[in-house]
Amino acid sequence: MSSPRKASAYIVSARRSTLGRVGGMHKNRRIEDLASPIIAAALADAGITPSDVDEIVIGNASQGGNPARLIALSAGLALSAPAMTIDRQCGSGLDAVLHAIRIIDGGEAHIVVAGGVESLSNAPWRIAKPKSIYQIPHFIGLEPPAAGPSDIPQPLVASEALAQRHQISRSQQDAFAMKSHLRAETAREGRRFHGEIVPFRASREEMRDESAIAASLEDIEAETAYCPPEGTLTPANTAQPHDGAAIVVVVSEEAWRKLGQPPALQLIASAAEGVEPDREADAPIAAMNKLYGRLNGFDRTSVQAIELSETSAAQAIAVMSTLGIDDGILNSDGGAIVRGHPLGASGAVLVVRLFTRLIRRNPERKTKRGAVTLGAIGGLGLAAMFESI
Repeated sequence: MSSPRKASAYIVSARRSTLGRVGGMHKNRRIEDLASPIIAAALADAGITPSDVDEIVIGNASQGGNPARLIALSAGLALSAPAMTIDRQCGSGLDAVLHAIRIIDGGEAHIVVAGGVESLSNAPWRIAKPKSIYQIPHFIGLEPPAAGPSDIPQPLVASEALAQRHQISRSQQDAFAMKSHLRAETAREGRRFHGEIVPFRASREEMRDESAIAASLEDIEAETAYCPPEGTLTPANTAQPHDGAAIVVVVSEEAWRKLGQPPALQLIASAAEGVEPDREADAPIAAMNKLYGRLNGFDRTSVQAIELSETSAAQAIAVMSTLGIDDGILNSDGGAIVRGHPLGASGAVLVVRLFTRLIRRNPERKTKRGAVTLGAIGGLGLAAMFESI
């Protein structure tokens, strides 16, 4: 099997908002309020005016309808620009970026804005219709009905099962969470997020992810497990739902050359893979293995940056051990345990983070290749590999 060709499409800019707790810093910002400033910043970085955008593709898991059109109008894109919303739950933002690349690679557009946005604080409620007049309505969650009833979300149930299968202890998970906090703090002090995060206001709070606060191992260890007494997952070693937006600008080779051939990310290959719903914590592993299988004779050691939107520390540890990933390569500036998990925007956040690691903070291109991966509710895994040029 021959290696896949690189797509003739270029990610030339990538920005995101801070990620805020549900009911936190973004509680009064609707979905278009979150996305529009990020789109403006990403287009400005690329030297592209909103009216020149051919299309917009947005990932979202909670809004319903086609919020991409609302976002396009709010961001000042041309009325003629088509707008599409993709919902593959947590994988939606990455899918939106990959779809934008395919649109351009297929010759259907020259400039596409893509990414993900999630405003769980303002998302509409979903209520099930009673089957009879004697039943009362009840709220419907984002999880598939097959997940079954539980006091904790299905992704955490799956991560708990994964921890048991891989014999990952509570202390290992807590230590990983602490390391993630330390990495995020080091990155913040080193201004590694500068140029990545778009502040909505000129304040320190708007320049850091809301959950990325100083933590001690004692505080992490003091958290109560979701499933006592044998459970190992806690609020401190798992990723919590957040609000946020992440946007990239993808252009054709013709547009890239007109822009002066700026540094960019180019897609090498991508993969999506399904697993049993009760083993959804394994989905990123399955997706990465499928991705590697598509790269004939590929040297895995050439991948020096991997971004995972981990559901839990247990999942991150399992991904590293199963795939043989060096600890320093995965989430080098902290992961979703620290910054939060904005559902449909999560995959786009990964691409923005990779852009920072391969382009923004890598001017000499010493690190050429990187990958992103995550799982989605229902037992779906996505992965993509990029190269800096």
